[in-house]
Amino acid sequence: MIKLALFAGDGIGTEVAGEAVNVLKFLFDSNSVRYEIEEDLVGGASYDEYKLPITEKALKLAKEADAVIFGAVGGPKWESLPIELRPEKALLTLRYDLDLYANLRPAKIYDELIDASPLKKDVVQGTDMMIVRELTGGIYFGQPRGVFDLEDGQKKGVNTLVYTTKEIERIAKIAFDIARKRRKKVLSVDKANVLECTELWRSVVAGVGKEYPDVELTNMYVDNCSMQLIRQPKSFDVIVTTNMFGDILSDESSMVAGSIGMLQSASLNGKKGMYEPIHGSAPDIAGQDKANPVAAILSVAMMLRYSFDMDELAEKIENAVEKVIKNGYRTADIYSNAQGTKLVGTKEMGNAVIDELKK
Repeated sequence: MIKLALFAGDGIGTEVAGEAVNVLKFLFDSNSVRYEIEEDLVGGASYDEYKLPITEKALKLAKEADAVIFGAVGGPKWESLPIELRPEKALLTLRYDLDLYANLRPAKIYDELIDASPLKKDVVQGTDMMIVRELTGGIYFGQPRGVFDLEDGQKKGVNTLVYTTKEIERIAKIAFDIARKRRKKVLSVDKANVLECTELWRSVVAGVGKEYPDVELTNMYVDNCSMQLIRQPKSFDVIVTTNMFGDILSDESSMVAGSIGMLQSASLNGKKGMYEPIHGSAPDIAGQDKANPVAAILSVAMMLRYSFDMDELAEKIENAVEKVIKNGYRTADIYSNAQGTKLVGTKEMGNAVIDELKK
């Protein structure tokens, strides 16, 4: 029996997560997989109900589940709250308490969506990278942190960038293991020229690399990497980097691929994982049946592969999505007036994937 926790969250999170779950239920039911899905509130929805971004009950549900399906959280409605009560605190709490230290964010361009990328066709065609982001350390979790009063009446904001050898080693091993199944290239991204913490990062990653003589390791400063992602995105295979740098670079890679609505993610600790689209809650289009559910659907495919070793079922979803794209179905974020394309909503896009799975 597979036990899943569903946290759809806020805004379009409820819509895209709903379509992903519909695809998953169809696949499980048609393949006689036993499962149960239990849902709870997180983020702004949880705050509105309980005055907390995540409750102990919801956290317990996540800890007892085999995997977590997550939508998106946040919105202007809750931006004025203290930082510890904002919707995003739910996401950080889940990552930290479940020790989901490895965040995997693929960025692949479909030939049919090349025109959706702001880059020229000859630059972006063939792009297929995996960003491996350390997720439970670094400046987002380091202590001390906060805003402090100074004696002269001024204030001081503090965030601390901290990494240990163990934290770096374990994320590096994930990156090298993934590279062995791809093109055998790892790029470690840091800012070792000015940050001592990432000087340690570079040194430790190099040590891990010696255990993988068949994988090529190179290093790059984050500012140069951000430029090269635009200049020559297809040159990248596996990128491994810190929490903050990974956050920024993976969002940049989404534009290379055409739309943030196309990109999935997995946050892992061994087989335990949380799976979510990398986009936000997009409150401006929430409830309008406009959101692209593909990233959420592909996140479910990642769940089947990484948490349950169901590679065949994962490939069925990925192939179905690719066929839907080839057949011209487009939500607004990837739509163009090209011949053979059809503008559809969230629900129709999800149904189109299920129709392909039925074939």
